[in-house]
Amino acid sequence: MSPTLIAFIAIALAFDFLNGFHDSANIVATMISSRAMSPRRAMLLSATAHFIGPFLFGVAVATTIGHEVVQPHASTIPVVMAALLAAITWNLITWLLGIPSSSSHALVGGLVGATIVGHGLDAVQLPGLVKIITALLISPLAGLVGGYALMKLVLFLARGASPRINWFFKRSQTITALALGLSHGANDAQKTMGIITMGLVASGALTQFQVPLWVIAASASAISLGTGVGGWRIIRTLGGKFYKIRPVHSFTAQITSGAVILGAALLGGPVSTTQVVSSAILGIGSAERLSKVRWGVAGSIVTAWLLTIPASGLLAALAYIVVRHLIA
Repeated sequence: MSPTLIAFIAIALAFDFLNGFHDSANIVATMISSRAMSPRRAMLLSATAHFIGPFLFGVAVATTIGHEVVQPHASTIPVVMAALLAAITWNLITWLLGIPSSSSHALVGGLVGATIVGHGLDAVQLPGLVKIITALLISPLAGLVGGYALMKLVLFLARGASPRINWFFKRSQTITALALGLSHGANDAQKTMGIITMGLVASGALTQFQVPLWVIAASASAISLGTGVGGWRIIRTLGGKFYKIRPVHSFTAQITSGAVILGAALLGGPVSTTQVVSSAILGIGSAERLSKVRWGVAGSIVTAWLLTIPASGLLAALAYIVVRHLIA
């Protein structure tokens, strides 16, 4: 491997680490806030699930990201490296502000921005981009509606139960959190797998787009390590700023989010775990009482979502100009 390719892979794995670091809040925030699990145990469980997930559910999302967004002639190292640098920068900015933003949005926005500057609008594959945007738009709606419906069902089934039912909701979160971690690892690590494979094809290290086993292992390890470290600023936002999270809320949110994210991973749709989990939490709170939710916090998160693609696209456009000259 050339020094440029090694540097590219290192940047891709750094993005993967920060993805896990940034998105760990999505997996553990509610179970920590509901006191179902200690922070240390929650992080360890989540990190283990994130490592296993990418090996279980195929590479459909990796193929979508790495093969269906940018035309082959435009899938160059400078384009992909600029997209990664932009996504990393945006993740760090939103982490410092404690805002749960989307790593998926940032990566897609970065790819589009760098590609347009480097090779023109025609180099973007519109069918693949539409597929990704559709998944990113539908998934939070699925989380919102699914969380609302499931919470209504849980409240109906638990009517008349004694307070001891909280023991069930707390203990069951070991299983639901494991499932959510597996689904998140499967979906999000694949984005890095697709990016690294793009770079391998662009550099000539691979002759066709096929994800090597070592890329799967490296991506799984990086996202697992990032998840184990955890982004506590965002954990506080998801775990308590919407409303006071109780065990039933966490249990329901994990089931809803895990189902949506895993379904998307199997279909090849790269979704935002942040959006899905946040939307599920909102739907669950709304099922009890609309006034229960602090909608001002939700508004700031929606604003971050709307800004992510254009902001990361602009950052990637600027990064491409610099990267192109450095590795030309």
